[in-house]
Amino acid sequence: MTHPSADTPANATPLTSAALDRRSLLKGVAAASAALALPRAFDPVAAAAPASKGIFGYGVASGDPTADAVVIWTRATPPTRHKDDPVATPGSGLGAPIPVRWQVARDTRFTRVVKHGTVMTSPDTDHTVKVDVTGLDPYTRYYYRFQSLGEFSATGRTQTAGDVPGETHALRLALVSCSNYTGGYFTAYRALAERDDLDFVLHVGDYIYEYGNGADRYGPASLAGVRDSQPETETIDLTGYRLRHALHKADPDLQAAHRQHPWITIFDDHEVANNAWAAGAGNHQGSEGDYLARREQAMQAYLEWMPFRLPDQSQSTPHRGTRFFRRFTFGDLGDLSIVETRQNRSLQVTVPGVPFDGFVPVGLNPAIDGAIAHPGRHLPEPEQLEWIKDGLEADRRWHLLGNQVMVTPVLYPGAALGAPGLTFVNADQWDGYTADRTNLLTHAAAQPSADSGDVVVLTGDIHASFVGDLPVAATPGSPSYTSAGVEFVCPSVTSDGFVEVLAGTAQLAGQPPEVVVGATRQAIGAAQQLNPWLRYIDGISHGYAVIDVTPERVQADYHHTPVPTSARPDPRTDSSVVPTYARSFQTLAGSRRATPASGPVGPRSDRPRGG
Repeated sequence: MTHPSADTPANATPLTSAALDRRSLLKGVAAASAALALPRAFDPVAAAAPASKGIFGYGVASGDPTADAVVIWTRATPPTRHKDDPVATPGSGLGAPIPVRWQVARDTRFTRVVKHGTVMTSPDTDHTVKVDVTGLDPYTRYYYRFQSLGEFSATGRTQTAGDVPGETHALRLALVSCSNYTGGYFTAYRALAERDDLDFVLHVGDYIYEYGNGADRYGPASLAGVRDSQPETETIDLTGYRLRHALHKADPDLQAAHRQHPWITIFDDHEVANNAWAAGAGNHQGSEGDYLARREQAMQAYLEWMPFRLPDQSQSTPHRGTRFFRRFTFGDLGDLSIVETRQNRSLQVTVPGVPFDGFVPVGLNPAIDGAIAHPGRHLPEPEQLEWIKDGLEADRRWHLLGNQVMVTPVLYPGAALGAPGLTFVNADQWDGYTADRTNLLTHAAAQPSADSGDVVVLTGDIHASFVGDLPVAATPGSPSYTSAGVEFVCPSVTSDGFVEVLAGTAQLAGQPPEVVVGATRQAIGAAQQLNPWLRYIDGISHGYAVIDVTPERVQADYHHTPVPTSARPDPRTDSSVVPTYARSFQTLAGSRRATPASGPVGPRSDRPRGG
């Protein structure tokens, strides 16, 4: 991974500059070009296969767009020097350093190049290349590509943010999360790649999953041998995480979505291990080594393989550990604060014997309730929570929060979890850290809407579509509450939703899909009675949401896969099934509540320059 500034010619090597050691460069180019003439062995393993398909087989990506900068990414696989040499596959540590040239232009033919440079990549960064291209114009579409040893990459499309003083521009993004490779085909990403109206894709976590292909395999049994994890075992070290990221970047639908749009991302637990917290994870055992060492290697692979720009690490913005949280602005229309809730969170409250991971009963044991509400337990570290609250005071029409786990309180009826008469919460969410949530929502509700704008939380993690108000204080079943804002939760791309989870229970195992869907809808109805602030729940379909922001409202359009039937029991296993439009909800400026919208969003009010 390389992190040069893109201010040419001062901080990067232009294509015409002699600043690079010409002897070393030409020697490397000659040797590698000769190797390109040799036939390359094809590796049938999915994660490694693109390494045998040319230097840029893993595609291109861009991310973290601001008004004047964007990160561009690729993986440059060095050619083999001799016919029988092994290919420098991800995680292998093989391959010599090679030079990679990059260009950013205003047109697809690259006749109007605005930025360019040369960087070196090596096994030290798994031959990934990441350039922070600065000095760009705001709200402008650009095209970028890479070149090395006679080969060009595919051309990627990206754009900068509409953060222009005195101007209000359209803002439209896709919201996605939870893309388990073994869980199904990434057709949601295919649908996003076909859209021309998005400013960026917001991925709020679980971009990869750590599970292997053995007893821990996660997803439809029919895809075993068809969509398998690489490596085959659980990822616990740098080699494994690099290979797992490569597996995802090898997927053609994900490649297409990265090529078409810039992405803004943040990690959740599965980028390391399920139910991660500050010093461990639910899916980490002592036999797997030191957890913090594992997390460090997982984060290294994440930063190598994602178009992610680390923010300032000084204490000018107080934080603990590595600072991942950051903020993007879009003029006076709004801002997007990206929250990080895994690195410093307190250990989750757990109760032995509960059949569903992360859930705990409430209102039954004062010790459990007291632990959940304890003010010394935190989800984001206190410094980050203050940063979030400070951001809500800025003069913007909308404050968007890109967030991993649900903020809205959700009480689950015990009957749906096999424990009639009890009520449960998911303690891995903000429901397990209620002091922090009360702190945040009380502060949000106290901000004058006309001066500081409204809060809209954008969340994933739970593998279901939710729309809810954010009640500051609420009584189960009571429609009376003060709302601090609205939360839109996207479904998973492929990871098991409520319908798949219930299909695996003893009561519903072996039942036809229609019966399981009916039971899922019944459970959802019971949950909505307990939680009247929840305006919509769909735990059946997979897909994505489109979030459209105007001064008057924020609208969420949900795009879902079909409901399972006996004829098509699991649409995730059909590579031809693409999510389609399902429902829309909105929050009007100043209302701080969610209401249905009449239909999907129409054309953008304006488009970026060059678009």
